[in-house]
Amino acid sequence: MAGNKVPPALASHQPDRKGRGGWVWEETEHPAKRVKGGEDEEPPRKLPKRKIVLLMAYSGKGYHGMQRNLGSSQFRTIEDDLVSALVQAGCIPENHGTDMRKMSFQRCARTDKPLRTSACFCLYTGFLFHWGVSAAGQVVSLKVWLIDDILDKINSHLPSHIRILGLKRVTGGFNSKNKCDARTYCYMLPTFAFAHKDRDVQDESYRLSAETLQQVNRLLACYKGTHNFHNFTSQKGPREPSARRYILEMYCEEPFVREGLEFAVIKVKGQSFMMHQIRKMVGLVVAIVKGYAPESVLERSWGEEKVDVPKAPGLGLVLERVHFEKYNQRFGGDGLHEPLDWTQEEGKVTAFKEQYIYPTIVSTERDERSMAQWLNTLPIHNFSGTALGAADTGAKVPSSLEGSEGDGDTD
Repeated sequence: MAGNKVPPALASHQPDRKGRGGWVWEETEHPAKRVKGGEDEEPPRKLPKRKIVLLMAYSGKGYHGMQRNLGSSQFRTIEDDLVSALVQAGCIPENHGTDMRKMSFQRCARTDKPLRTSACFCLYTGFLFHWGVSAAGQVVSLKVWLIDDILDKINSHLPSHIRILGLKRVTGGFNSKNKCDARTYCYMLPTFAFAHKDRDVQDESYRLSAETLQQVNRLLACYKGTHNFHNFTSQKGPREPSARRYILEMYCEEPFVREGLEFAVIKVKGQSFMMHQIRKMVGLVVAIVKGYAPESVLERSWGEEKVDVPKAPGLGLVLERVHFEKYNQRFGGDGLHEPLDWTQEEGKVTAFKEQYIYPTIVSTERDERSMAQWLNTLPIHNFSGTALGAADTGAKVPSSLEGSEGDGDTD
């Protein structure tokens, strides 16, 4: 190029120096200007962009998921509020807020897919389903200007039910979704969900016995290992390789009482999850324990035939933690990068769950009776035949129950 001139379109993006992650770019607002006297004026100083990860916690109620959907602005997402806070805090330029690719933004898990319709209305109950999946340990990666007091400034522009709890520097090519080895979710539900079908569907005096808890854990343990989960999601065929998923552990913890109602938390750790997978895994175990479905339906659900698997409500689902074991093994001890270990932030995570996530689940369950109303739909499922057979007999689950979409990742 004649005279080595830089085209005007690139004049504001000049390579500064070679960094560990590749070229580091300095962004300036204007090229150098002349002043009286003939000397060059120094351009405004801007910090270099760095690749970081943020540890996020949020209560998802009232949001249409984590992932931003610019084409549908009426559906508010967690990322809408996050990006707005990043711009207002001065971490990213304003134009990055309209095109997230410019900051190399990536999330570990979507924790809900934005709804494609304005509302999902249950024809059977006349009830509006509007619960978003929450997170206590979501991690996103992006490039930002590392300004002073960055966490405090970002949080000052976020609502109290969305918090950034930690920040770490990572390698220049880090991608939070691709580098994530596993995800841990928890599902909090009232224990009357496990009461036998002959009991009242919402018996608040019900308490989970040791024998029933043992049965629940025996059934949940069946999910461990690699299985074909095509019946636990939508639009996956039985022979699609992506329907095979590896579950490392799944179990139900000891129950506890909140506001006179007993709850329990189911935890599941897997390499990755498909849309609806966790809620369907929970839903099928509930149906078996209550006596609606035989235990043999578990084995059948991993076969090639189409099995009618109920999907539990989205209210109690929480992204608990994401894991980066391979990244930590390679870079965590090299002396240049921090391991992605959030041990120091565990106190903040626990406090956020106790203040925002658990109370929201308890109060919403009491006010909207999401679990009780879902339990009323279990008798219309046909567990002895295929889903096609259920539709033929008219025992079809209404599409409106497909409500709050997504738990975990989708392909």
